Amino acid sequence: MSTAESGRSGADVRIVPTGGCYDCGGKCVLKVHVKDGVAIRVDTDDGEEPQLRACAKGRAMRRQVYAPDRLLYPQKRVGPRGEGRFERVSWDEALDRVASELSRVKAAFGAEAIVAMTLSGASGSLHSGNMTLRRLLKSFGGYSSSWGDVSGQGALFSSRATYGTLTNGNSRDDLMNSRLIILWGFNPATSIWSTNTIFHITQAKEAGARIVVVDPRFTNTAAVLADEWIPIRPGTDTAMMAAMAYVMVSENIHDRAFLERYTVGFEKYEDYVLGREDGLAKTPQWAEAKTGVPAEVIASLARQYANLRPGALIVGMAPGRVAYGEQFHRAASTLAAMTGNVGVHGGNAAGFERTAVVPMIPEAFTKFFEGGSYEAQRKRLDAPGRNRIQPHGSRIWDAILEGKAGGYPADYKLAYIAFNNPLNQFVNTNKGVQALHKLEFIVVHEQFMTATARFADILLPVTTVWERNDFVRPWMGGPYFICQNKVIEPPGEARSDVDICRELARRLNVSDPFFDLTEEEMIRQMVEAMQDVTPEIGDYEKFKREGSHKIKRPEPQVSFKKQIDDPENNPFPTVTGKIEIFSQLVADLDYPDLPPIPKHLDAWEGPEDPLAKRFPLQLVTYHHRVRAHSCFGNNPWLNRLEPQSLWLNSRDAKSRGVGNGQMVRVFNDRGETIVPAAVSERIMPGVVALGEGAWYRPDEKGRDRGGCPNVLTRNDCSPGGAFPYNGCLVQVERFAEEG
Repeated sequence: MSTAESGRSGADVRIVPTGGCYDCGGKCVLKVHVKDGVAIRVDTDDGEEPQLRACAKGRAMRRQVYAPDRLLYPQKRVGPRGEGRFERVSWDEALDRVASELSRVKAAFGAEAIVAMTLSGASGSLHSGNMTLRRLLKSFGGYSSSWGDVSGQGALFSSRATYGTLTNGNSRDDLMNSRLIILWGFNPATSIWSTNTIFHITQAKEAGARIVVVDPRFTNTAAVLADEWIPIRPGTDTAMMAAMAYVMVSENIHDRAFLERYTVGFEKYEDYVLGREDGLAKTPQWAEAKTGVPAEVIASLARQYANLRPGALIVGMAPGRVAYGEQFHRAASTLAAMTGNVGVHGGNAAGFERTAVVPMIPEAFTKFFEGGSYEAQRKRLDAPGRNRIQPHGSRIWDAILEGKAGGYPADYKLAYIAFNNPLNQFVNTNKGVQALHKLEFIVVHEQFMTATARFADILLPVTTVWERNDFVRPWMGGPYFICQNKVIEPPGEARSDVDICRELARRLNVSDPFFDLTEEEMIRQMVEAMQDVTPEIGDYEKFKREGSHKIKRPEPQVSFKKQIDDPENNPFPTVTGKIEIFSQLVADLDYPDLPPIPKHLDAWEGPEDPLAKRFPLQLVTYHHRVRAHSCFGNNPWLNRLEPQSLWLNSRDAKSRGVGNGQMVRVFNDRGETIVPAAVSERIMPGVVALGEGAWYRPDEKGRDRGGCPNVLTRNDCSPGGAFPYNGCLVQVERFAEEG
């Protein structure tokens, strides 16, 4: 067994340093005690500060690894697709069948008929969709896939249009320099949002920073840290930001000198908020009618942000997961510029939030995602244009169902799914059921019998992060690296995704030297290609033994500091070299619902949609405290901590005759789910909330009993490509079992 070992806690116990687990919003250090090949205990970072400490999910990994429902052997479907009836087969039979189907579909329909569906179901650099399945299929002749960042496409669009780069966040330790911190749709107490974010915000509060939380829910972050909570209707955040800009301009408290030196296009935005453009001033009173936030509260926050400087506006991705989500992110960055809080200690650019200190994606690879010619930059922003040549992730079910006849680029026949539970996690689960029934063949890599796995024709058991080696970069960005050392041997016949793809490469006669390497050689090759790693960690064997490396910097890192300190020699990486409040790139796209300045656009399935007469409640789907998307959804230790339930304001509950803990039916035209109600003042009236990732469990009538919110969400996207997980109208009623 190839493992690292940092110490012993007893004569027969080894302590293996590892970490990372899943895509939970952070990366943590785990120290696993192993006796006789069995993990018996989990500790976390107890070294120098700041520690990379595990949350409840990391500490529950032992229950995950040894779960009685782990998939241990290859299986083939023996009942109707979706029933979950399988029988055990050998690895040879399973892999021969997969290779045969891949070859058949490619020969009959072309490689484009094979759709690869991978996401973030693992946390390492090697064991990922790009390095395993997609690499294999590319060498085999190609494949189809969908596009779009499920979490933050609106933020991606905005940061590219406004700053020309996705690296625009300050390191979290810089919050100690902030006098004001505005957390807008940002809940790091639960969603982590880069390891130690909540630690640094707490330090800032203790140092005297004022903290304001803007969110429809009184989140755990608000409960612990907020001096003020401002509840707001989903999909209306851009209106509130426009009204804040109106106050700043009207009272002349914005930083005009900063705007004149470092930005382009502010005069056009000023015309918009003052009403010169369309005759409608974006006053706090105008915004109150849309947002539900009192006008005086909007004006007060505007004055605080303009005057309590430096101030850090940190925006989450959730408010951007609506019909016009990119406008929210563009408006946030504009406010940051209006207050002169970009490129300074204690401020924040209010962008994508990827930091320059060890970004999630190595810097050498960023050239594929930003910069380049004017045409290349414009093309990245052209979401409607991209939709014409590649299906957006929100429309992958339509693409499978309709194919070329529906205007999609291929007729899809085979789905290969790994690191992903798309039926559970993609919008409109019930349409996904229809799509999976249409495919000719489905292969799934999984650890458990998930909703998606039940539809597989061949189901392959894969290892957890404790049963393989890998190298882990920070989530979004942070000052550390983690060596994901193998802790134990895989149970049953489970294999790693790398091993499966290596075996398939041999069967498919795919020539890729990468698959000839051992796991350790693959990791070494990848790490050596990351130019920011070797100078930091130095001795790689020492790094493996210790399991992590923390990076020291003489001071907090501030994105765009060079651009602000010396703009003549350090232009912003935009077309104009400045912060683009008005984007010519966006203007040249010439789409009416993608304006070149940030604007509030009334959202479909928002509070002003006529559909609200039938479905009057807005549903938001939040990151759950005890799940990493759908990972850990079957972990009883964690589910006991916080069972799935529907957040429902007491006013809305009373009008429906619903009491706390009673079962309710949440529904719209797309589907329904039956869950217990959590009646609370912690959510504003007119809004309900379900934690995302709960497992889809349909009963005999097709009604979900697991609390899966995606039976309700709409499979569409914003003009900039944002997924509308928080743009969903529903109704709620009491539910009683029949008979």
